[in-house]
Amino acid sequence: MTASDLPVQMDRSSDDGRFSTERILRRHTATDNHTRLPQELSHANLCRRKSTSDIGREKMAFLPTLRRAATLMFTPEKTIAKPPNTWRSIQAIILSSWFNILLVFIPISWAINFALPDQQSLIFVLTFLAIIPLAKLLAFATDELSIRVGQTLAGLLNATLGNAVELIVSIIALTKCELTIVQSSLVGSILSNLLLVLGMCFFAGGMRFSEQGFGQSAVQLNSSLLTISVIAVLLPGAFHMALQGQPAYSELSTDYNILKTSHGVAIILLFIYGSYLVFQLFSHKALYHSSGPDIQQSKGYEGENPWLRLRLYRRKNAKLAQSPPLACNDEVAPAEGSDLEHGSASMEDTEVEPDMSVPVSLGLLVVVTVLVAVTAEFLVDSISGLTASGAIGKEFVAVILLPIVGNAAEHVTAVTVSVKDKLTLSLGVAVGSSIQIALFVIPFIVTLAWIMGKELTLLFDPLESIVLFLSVITVNYVVQDGKSNWLEGMILMCLYLIVAVTFWFYPGTPGIFTC
Repeated sequence: MTASDLPVQMDRSSDDGRFSTERILRRHTATDNHTRLPQELSHANLCRRKSTSDIGREKMAFLPTLRRAATLMFTPEKTIAKPPNTWRSIQAIILSSWFNILLVFIPISWAINFALPDQQSLIFVLTFLAIIPLAKLLAFATDELSIRVGQTLAGLLNATLGNAVELIVSIIALTKCELTIVQSSLVGSILSNLLLVLGMCFFAGGMRFSEQGFGQSAVQLNSSLLTISVIAVLLPGAFHMALQGQPAYSELSTDYNILKTSHGVAIILLFIYGSYLVFQLFSHKALYHSSGPDIQQSKGYEGENPWLRLRLYRRKNAKLAQSPPLACNDEVAPAEGSDLEHGSASMEDTEVEPDMSVPVSLGLLVVVTVLVAVTAEFLVDSISGLTASGAIGKEFVAVILLPIVGNAAEHVTAVTVSVKDKLTLSLGVAVGSSIQIALFVIPFIVTLAWIMGKELTLLFDPLESIVLFLSVITVNYVVQDGKSNWLEGMILMCLYLIVAVTFWFYPGTPGIFTC
């Protein structure tokens, strides 16, 4: 071995050493990587398992919340006393209202319908009188069921069954292809609630109080909902008028386009009504309470009540003339309101005594619904014979007379509570019922007709649409200040009389579709 070869060997050995060191370092690095990788994977799996368990735990936590919400819906706010037996429940049904006197017209109207089918005018009058107490009993059964559930479900029950009579009459008229009667009766129900019922509430309350306050925010919101429904009714008419006179105008294609538009608008209105129920029953329940912060205090008359002076000669009890609620100064209404509040507070501490048991309430609901359906069928069948002589028009019957059938009991209730300074409740009956018809009953009937193959549209009679639009505007102006008096009530009632006189002479227009 030469000397010259030594550096080469040394260099080679140093290279081998460097290579071996790199191999060792690489091996250690690989080992560390292999060791660290399972640790990271195990940590990731642990986190994944933890997140999965958290999701499962959240799901398990959500189920009790859902059960709790369902339990609250079926739990009444007040303690329910022991329900009466069956006999006591039947006695409560009979004595529930003086409207039950009119129940005698149910068998009479049925007998006349089968024995004298040609007497259409007589059948109409008898069936008209027979449905009024049935509507009252339907409301009575609904109230009995509502006190046994939570406030949310009770509100949903009242909203669903509040206009059951109008819904039944409309469905029966729809099955008999009386499309104009369906449209006119529903518009008439809105007009009756907005003008007649609300006007009577303002007038009756104004005879006792100089001014009455109510929840301004809720009423303004309801006015906006009514305006939306009126726009939905006016748009098909504008659609029809805008295309008339065009060179490429085709009446048949335009009518079917209006029908398709009505179907789409009806679905949107039903969605708005569902949102309104969520708003009223869940998210903003306090807005519709009678003790809201935006409710103005009612005021009594300064000095002597002029309306009381007209009634004093009928009263022999001198104590009534000197009673504080009618002494008529500015302190009257707050004192009475405070008494009502104390009375309601004391009533909240006691348990509620139901008038009927649950089986009797459900049975009454079913029986009354069947009786309304049968009697309403006789009523609708008699309209053509009643109007055939020309003494009374079909428009007047549908717009003015038919709405009284289902709303008579509600009219009395709304006026009664307005005299007791519960105007917010009266507005809930009058304006709330109008919203249910405009946003639920009308689009539901249009959708049902779509399913049944009936060509029912939102193209109402032009005069009906204009009257509905002007009525909503008038009511919006009346309620925008959050207080009422007797003159505003008289204005609304007189406007309803003007509408009634107009439709007495109005012959009506045929619809674009006939069955």
